Amino acid sequence: MDQTVHTLNPWLMAGMVASAVAALLHLGCIAFGASWYRFLGAGEDMARMVEAGRLQPHLITLAVALVLFGWAAYALAGAGRPLPLPAIRWVILAITLVYLLRGVAGFFINVPSSGRSQAFWWWSSSICLAIGTLHAVGLRQVWYRL
Repeated sequence: MDQTVHTLNPWLMAGMVASAVAALLHLGCIAFGASWYRFLGAGEDMARMVEAGRLQPHLITLAVALVLFGWAAYALAGAGRPLPLPAIRWVILAITLVYLLRGVAGFFINVPSSGRSQAFWWWSSSICLAIGTLHAVGLRQVWYRL
């Protein structure tokens, strides 16, 4: 009988939590409306569309939340929780690259044309870099196990 204790990779677990929290914040925008869209930096155009009763901002936000929940599931699988997901190693690598590229690119956004504040781009870019780094370190540790 195998009595080996399998621990979950803490870096990918932290990445999973971060992606899940981001997904929940997106769902919060849908649930609580324009003030949440504004506070979380979605831009004034999105907030106004929500106030006007348009469905488009909610659909976009729901799509982002679903992607983030999917990314959380992949991080959990990569951390060591057996989930029936395909190509775990390569999908986590892609997720890591998306987070890191978004983080870096956000520092080079032309603020006036984006509809969002400089503070939004700096904060969100820093958060994406941090989440990408969690994934990168965790993936490096479990690469040969996946």
